[in-house]
Amino acid sequence: MSLSDLKALLDQVSDTRELVLRRNAAHDAIWNEAYVAWSDAHVEAEDAYLAWKRGGGQPAYLIYRAAQDREDAAQDALAAFT
Repeated sequence: MSLSDLKALLDQVSDTRELVLRRNAAHDAIWNEAYVAWSDAHVEAEDAYLAWKRGGGQPAYLIYRAAQDREDAAQDALAAFT
């Protein structure tokens, strides 16, 4: 599957504005959903960065940049939440 095929496929998926978190924020009263979303995005961006640094080439770099963009957006949401 080419990148353009993947983009076309993803463009067909409707945005439900739902946030899927890796862990339940309700278990710890200190954490809120905005923090958990940022934390998950941060871990994902770090993993993508390390994969790119291991020699992933342009596709791995694009995955890293997308993950970094999600982390930035989650950080902005966290800042607005507090």
